[in-house]
Amino acid sequence: MKAVGYKKSLPIDAAEALFDFEAAKPEPRGRDIRVAVKAVSANPVDYKVRKRAAPPEGETKILGYDAAGIVDAVGPEVSLFKAGDEVFYAGSILRQGTNSEFHLVDERIVGRKPGSLSFAQAAALPLTSITAWELLFDRLGAVPGKSVDPRTLLITGGAGGVGSILIQLARRLTGLTVVATATRAESQQWCRDLGAHAVIDHSKPMKEQIEKLKLPPVALVASLTFTDQHYKAIAELMAPQSKFGLIDDPPEFNVSAFKGKAISIHWESMFTRSSFQTPDMIGQHNLLNDVADLIDKGVLRTTLDQTFGTINAANLKRAHALLESGKSRGKIVLEGW
Repeated sequence: MKAVGYKKSLPIDAAEALFDFEAAKPEPRGRDIRVAVKAVSANPVDYKVRKRAAPPEGETKILGYDAAGIVDAVGPEVSLFKAGDEVFYAGSILRQGTNSEFHLVDERIVGRKPGSLSFAQAAALPLTSITAWELLFDRLGAVPGKSVDPRTLLITGGAGGVGSILIQLARRLTGLTVVATATRAESQQWCRDLGAHAVIDHSKPMKEQIEKLKLPPVALVASLTFTDQHYKAIAELMAPQSKFGLIDDPPEFNVSAFKGKAISIHWESMFTRSSFQTPDMIGQHNLLNDVADLIDKGVLRTTLDQTFGTINAANLKRAHALLESGKSRGKIVLEGW
């Protein structure tokens, strides 16, 4: 089967940073399903793993976590899916990735593909939807339901992949006031179009901008990017006894900035359940099915922004380069072989 991988951690402009190769078609066992991959999307975790985690000598690592495709075969213990089912999912960080024609994934982290979306549109959603959902409801404790919630949720980096679905979830499924941050005019408009009540510029002093909006107190924060650059300023504008959640890897992060206000810190990683085989691992199957239902009902929409052509090394290198630049918006998808 066709696949895209790497052997060494190299800059994305290096010839061997990613390359096309032929791999053996994997066989499903246990609760694994084998998916014929139709579309994938690129995420920051792809380039972070490529840059930081070289595979063992002589081995080729296949990247890619988001995928949409058709179940091709199932393991003997599979009960949730059958051959021919259309699915979407974000795989495990401990296994080979989705940048291959056929991919093995545990059925417990797979959902049914939204019927109203193409494979490309669906591939944009799984990893960011799981991350946003778990961050909003499991980590920050937002209350689902449209009853009035007298609090503001601040989302830094609102135009990125996670921010693009988090804005929608918070606006459509809760009573929170939703404020996103973005610097470029087109990114700010993107956030408004997704449902943000207001957008501020995180390259300028944020506290003053928040105060001018005269909104409910900022009691929940989703810090999605450059946490090290913004967390001290955010701590100053947050309400006492509030919650700060983050998903990135800040090189500098001193929790004492939050102590005086008794602000709690929450980390989100959507790979935790699959990495540790947690008892509630099937929660991601249920979550993705809920997202599919919300998509098909018109409550949520895909966050696909750009398609980069077929799934191959050249196009994936373009996607990695754009993500590394920090100038991407929504999700980048590749489709077909």
